[in-house]
Amino acid sequence: MEIDGSLGEGGGAVIRISTALSALTSQRIKIINIRANRPQKGLAPQHLHALKAVAQVSNASVQGLQLGSQEIIFVPGELRGGSFEVDIKTAGSTTLVLQAFMIPAAFAPSAVDISLTGGTDVRWSPSVDYLKNVTIPLLEKMGYKIRLELVRRGHFPRGGGIIKAKITPIKKLKPLKILEAEIEGINGLSHAINLPRHVAERQAASAEKILKKTGYNVDIQIEHSNQGMGPGSGIVLWTKGKTPLGGSAVGERGKTAERVGKEAANNLLSSLNSNAPLDKYMGDQIIPYMALAPDSAIKTAELTPHSLTNIKLVEKITAKKFHVEGALGEPAVIRSLF
Repeated sequence: MEIDGSLGEGGGAVIRISTALSALTSQRIKIINIRANRPQKGLAPQHLHALKAVAQVSNASVQGLQLGSQEIIFVPGELRGGSFEVDIKTAGSTTLVLQAFMIPAAFAPSAVDISLTGGTDVRWSPSVDYLKNVTIPLLEKMGYKIRLELVRRGHFPRGGGIIKAKITPIKKLKPLKILEAEIEGINGLSHAINLPRHVAERQAASAEKILKKTGYNVDIQIEHSNQGMGPGSGIVLWTKGKTPLGGSAVGERGKTAERVGKEAANNLLSSLNSNAPLDKYMGDQIIPYMALAPDSAIKTAELTPHSLTNIKLVEKITAKKFHVEGALGEPAVIRSLF
């Protein structure tokens, strides 16, 4: 099966989802035009290592597995359990690599352990705290079994963060039906590594000031440490209750702590104001799992181009069908059909 890597957004998700589902379905695939519309075309370090991780857990052979490659052929074998290590060697996202790995690893014949080194809190990817407090609780509703441990944080540009996961195999996923928000409060974690403690405190105070208007209790924990390869900060917010929504932001040079906190709070508020039970990022991430559990139905705060790209990919590789009720850029209901 040939996959056009420039499909939709044309980013790394095309590579991660295609190879993960290839590993599950034992479908040989060829991906062409990898990141063809991006300034730096082809495989970047985190895409390369996501491919390697999925290849390891599925005993796959891969042609074109090198930095900058714009075409690969992925030939999966049988899934296997065991221990795996991935070192991205940059601040590339460990969580994006783990996301790809998690899809086939859940169906391995025995337990899977993986240790990943790289960025844990970087732009354009879910932070480790989002994964722990939004993604995983939602997947657990489907029967997914994983324990995630943060060993050390890693930020741009040094990386060096470490996360570990233990995945217990399952036979199948349960359908997910989550159409209405059920929220009890807002939790969060604001961290500063190799920076003054007040950076984390100011991020939290800024977010809390904005979130007070929601009427929910807000509890944001502070994490301060000098254990890391370099300086960095960030904040992740998530809702308590049956429907986890998330909002986050990371610190950058020249970006005030107050701005970081405000960005995360507004991110969460946009989802809360939609009255949807899933934020737009989770609406993207859950698509492959919905294909593995037909008769699932979710409502996302915003239908994104990423969501539509993921749906097209999943439909092509798995032959499952989806139905979308809603317009791009607006709250929408997504259903996976029998």
